[in-house]
Amino acid sequence: MGGYEVRKPVIAAGILLLDAILVSLIIVYVPYTKIDWDAYMSQVDGFLGGERDYTKLKGDTGPLVYPAGFLYVYSAIQSVTGGQVYPAQIIFGIVYILNLGIILYIYTKTDVLPWWAFGLLFLSKRIHSIFMLRLFNDCLAMTLLHAALALVLHQKWHLALIIFSGAISIKMNVLLYAPPLLLLMLKGMSFKRVLSALSCAALVQILLGMPFLLSHPAAYISRAFDLGRVFIHFWSVNFKFVPEDVFVSRKFAGALLAVHLMLLMIFAHYRWSMHEGGLLWLLCSRFSQKGPDGSSRSFSLNHFLSCEPRYKILRKEHIATVMFVGNFIGIVCARSLHYQFYSWYFYSLPFLLWKTPFPSILRVILFGAVELCWNIYPSNFYSSILLFCVHLIILWGLWIAPSESPYLHQDHSEKKRD
Repeated sequence: MGGYEVRKPVIAAGILLLDAILVSLIIVYVPYTKIDWDAYMSQVDGFLGGERDYTKLKGDTGPLVYPAGFLYVYSAIQSVTGGQVYPAQIIFGIVYILNLGIILYIYTKTDVLPWWAFGLLFLSKRIHSIFMLRLFNDCLAMTLLHAALALVLHQKWHLALIIFSGAISIKMNVLLYAPPLLLLMLKGMSFKRVLSALSCAALVQILLGMPFLLSHPAAYISRAFDLGRVFIHFWSVNFKFVPEDVFVSRKFAGALLAVHLMLLMIFAHYRWSMHEGGLLWLLCSRFSQKGPDGSSRSFSLNHFLSCEPRYKILRKEHIATVMFVGNFIGIVCARSLHYQFYSWYFYSLPFLLWKTPFPSILRVILFGAVELCWNIYPSNFYSSILLFCVHLIILWGLWIAPSESPYLHQDHSEKKRD
């Protein structure tokens, strides 16, 4: 077992080295694909030129629809690269390796995958393209998200929430991780600390958006945090099999949102809070006012806010499972997944597959099927329905999988308290 544990960091280091070489070759020899870079630079030019009205920050692909952190990050990239693509590709190559390093760290700490499955993390043609050949902001947002997750593994909640909020300020998809993250916070912290950490995250958004909130607040909030955007049917990778008139309808969007919320509640109650007796019992136990001898005590707001959870040292595997599965539920229920959105969950796929009770050969086949669907351009009826079915199979596997113990040394702590 000791040799096995040593082997995984060595394998991770080898993967980083091999992928760094591959990234260098891609940047040098594979032609860059023009999609959003020019639009990003136009939006940045408007911001640097003094424009603070979000309705007037536009590019050749349309208006700016990302929060303020996007502008700051791409302004910094422009200042370093002069707006040139090639040096920007080098920066994104470095971000790619940094992101992969964080993911490999998470995988080694959670100990879910066998060492050989680590190799799946650098086999995606589409992911390499998203980072080095498209320069999408999704790459930066997900790198920060993964950094926040690595901090959550060690329960560095406040710093994790600050970085998490920074990721949201680059792209809003990171909010898919918010419900599972909140559940973990309720498990691992007092209400006072939960409120404190959430306040830090909110403060980040206020500070980053301050120049726009002071000048044109309505324009900033409506454009940067627009949750009702309707994407173009042609670019949908997951629901191309749905007729376009249904795809763009509010009823379809509402139904997907309802299913999303329902699945989150079901997993939270029956899977993620199973060891606590369910979600309702977990929440009720935090509201109960019990003395050290088990007797009831009068309600005290200060005690309520300061009361620590009975078990607060969360196992790293449980943290990663709740976060990755919560995000995956959002992916399954997303009305439209564009090609760059693959980065939202690709790095969690091996983890999710090895959490299912499926045999390894089926896990690899499912991984390959997902990768195949994301590399078919343009997507079509068959590729989108295949992707949807594979997503459902993985979700079913996660539902029937054995539930891991959420707390570290739970039995020992229970004996000590009893």
